[in-house]
Amino acid sequence: MKKLKIIFSTLIFTAGLAITSIAQANDIKIGVSFRMLSDVGYKHGELITDTVEQWNSEGGINGRKIDLILYNDECKSEKGVANATKLAYQDKVHVIIGSSCSSVTLPMVPVITKAKVPQIIPHSTSSKITMTGSEYIFRVPVSSRFYKLVQGKFTAEQQGKKIAYIYVPDQASMVFAKEMIEYMKSEYGVDPVYAVQAGEKETDFRSYLMKAKAANPDVIVLSGLVDETVRMLVQSYEVGIPKSVHRVANSVASKVEVPTNAGKAAVGVVYSAAFAASDTRPIAKKFVKKIKDRYGVVPGHDFSQMQDLLDMLKPALTKASAKFSGNLAADRNAVRDAIAGITNFTGLASGPISFCANG
Repeated sequence: MKKLKIIFSTLIFTAGLAITSIAQANDIKIGVSFRMLSDVGYKHGELITDTVEQWNSEGGINGRKIDLILYNDECKSEKGVANATKLAYQDKVHVIIGSSCSSVTLPMVPVITKAKVPQIIPHSTSSKITMTGSEYIFRVPVSSRFYKLVQGKFTAEQQGKKIAYIYVPDQASMVFAKEMIEYMKSEYGVDPVYAVQAGEKETDFRSYLMKAKAANPDVIVLSGLVDETVRMLVQSYEVGIPKSVHRVANSVASKVEVPTNAGKAAVGVVYSAAFAASDTRPIAKKFVKKIKDRYGVVPGHDFSQMQDLLDMLKPALTKASAKFSGNLAADRNAVRDAIAGITNFTGLASGPISFCANG
């Protein structure tokens, strides 16, 4: 009897697996890994969840249900790699969304490339990510190599060429500062009056700011993630750097947390971003109202880029899933090809978005 029970339970378990496998073969699985630490970060997750729920309530995509698996990588590279590995091999997703932080996205690229699962980026701006040459990585936000052109030109021609730089080890923050330094050298023939990379997880930047102040700059570039940017802005006034010295931040300053937490220290900060809540286009005004009404915040470009990503992904999944065979590798390639075929998408960004073979 004991032996029969074991066989019986095994048969039921096996049948259960088969039924689950058949059901899941008809689903479209989306995996997510990005930074959900702050209140706004969680709301980015809510935007994805609400959007997918809406797709499912409208009948899914080509009649297929969308399964969403959402992980928080906390902007830690080791968690991003672990999440990508789990999503690719255990959860068997068709596409991955993520990450927020370039320092997390960059080490995820070899994982998704080996697994041959397409990944589409909502926020990471480091130019190194797509320059890896992987045919499975796609970026929605503007690359840092373009930010340096816009920010560098404006800074040099409108604010001054005596520039001090303080930046943190985060990939996007570091690359933005270094690429701007290179641009100022090549285009205007000027070197920094002061430049330093702060240490990992530093919170007190006053010693660097004092040295920057002693260099008598026209401009100080403060490049970090949200928390570091807020601290550097506040501490720049604490050490007595006058308001007449222009403060420049990277695109992270478009996030509502920066003015919310930095207060008066954020006033006058100049940054470039792919979207502004002051945009008067009807599509932008409608989007800003939706985010304010639903999530209680004024959206920066991280919100807009996530929305653009989702608005591009749906038609790509519609095209790809029409060709799904149930073979995961083939279905993932179909998704990759559909995303790669996106050209001249016009959404909330400041210009049309196209994907191409060149990183």
